[in-house]
Amino acid sequence: MKLILAIVSNDDSQKVQMALTKERFSVTKLATTGGFLMSGNTTFICGTEDEKVPQVIEILRTHSQKRTQMVPSSASYGVGMFTSFPVEVQVGGATVFVLDVEQFVKL
Repeated sequence: MKLILAIVSNDDSQKVQMALTKERFSVTKLATTGGFLMSGNTTFICGTEDEKVPQVIEILRTHSQKRTQMVPSSASYGVGMFTSFPVEVQVGGATVFVLDVEQFVKL
């Protein structure tokens, strides 16, 4: 048994949830916040058999797209002077953790 934790962008969460549910994976959806951009993410928790892990990862890969986004960045020019300018960063995709599960009980 495996426990899959998948962190995806809020922009992709609906597509991911629909695809996982369509393939009959039971998932729990949590609202989370990323540390770098302080933007909303969704964390999916899914328990499944070992042999189905590649299928879950493929669904995540298909429905979690990487993209670029402009975010404000600040630079200091002397004492007390700051300016903000946009910086392009890559966002989206998925961060996936696959953990061994000693016991899985669905009540």
